[in-house]
Amino acid sequence: MTQVKVCGITRSEDAEAAAELGAWALGLIFWPHSPRACTPEVAEEIGQSLKRTTEVAGVFVNATLDEVAGLADRCYLTLLQLHGDEGPAYCREAARRTGCRVMKAVQVSSAASVDGLRAYPTDFHLLDAHVPGSRGGTGQRFNWELARRDRGLTTPLILSGGLTPDNVGEAITAVHPWGVDSASGTEASPGIKDPARLQAFFRAVEAADSSPVATA
Repeated sequence: MTQVKVCGITRSEDAEAAAELGAWALGLIFWPHSPRACTPEVAEEIGQSLKRTTEVAGVFVNATLDEVAGLADRCYLTLLQLHGDEGPAYCREAARRTGCRVMKAVQVSSAASVDGLRAYPTDFHLLDAHVPGSRGGTGQRFNWELARRDRGLTTPLILSGGLTPDNVGEAITAVHPWGVDSASGTEASPGIKDPARLQAFFRAVEAADSSPVATA
C-alpha cells in the first residue's frame, strides 16, 4: 500500500479529516515564508490530538537545532522533514536531540540532485520539484524518470511535487514510491484543504494500488 502524507496543514479540522481518511503522516510547516505556515499553537493542538495515531511531521527550512528541538517537544512531533540545506551531520543531531525520525527532502532539478541523497542515511527521502525561489508547495511536478534513480536505495521514498487526484495514480505507476505527499493538490486555497479533493486523492491512491500494473 502506498502511504499518504498530507502536507501544509494549518487547521485542526483538516488534520482530523486527513487522519480519518487514513493519512500516514501530516505535515505542519514551520517555515515562516510559506503561505501554509502553521502556528505553534495550532500545531500543538494537532500534535496532542493525533499523537500515537498518525505521524506528525514538522517541516523545517534551515532552522536552528534549538528551534527544531523546542517545536518537536511542544508539538508532539514524530517526524522531521528537513527541506533546506541541512547536511548529514545536522540530520543525525536533529534525530538524536528529538527522538524523531528524519525525512530529508531535495528539490529535483537533475540526476545529480537525486544522487546527492545517497549521503543521507535518514529514515525517509522526499523528492520535490525544483522551482527557483521556493522551498516546495508550488504545485509543479518534475521529471518522474529521475525519481527512479533513488530506487536502488533502501531508504523509503516519498514522492511530492504537483500531485493531484488526477495524476497521483500515474505517479504511483511510474515511480512505485513508498509514499506520496500532497499539499497544493488537495487545497481550496493555500493552507485550507478541500474535503472533496482530499477524498478524491485517497481514492486515486487506492485505485492505483489495486490496479494490475501497480501490483505486477
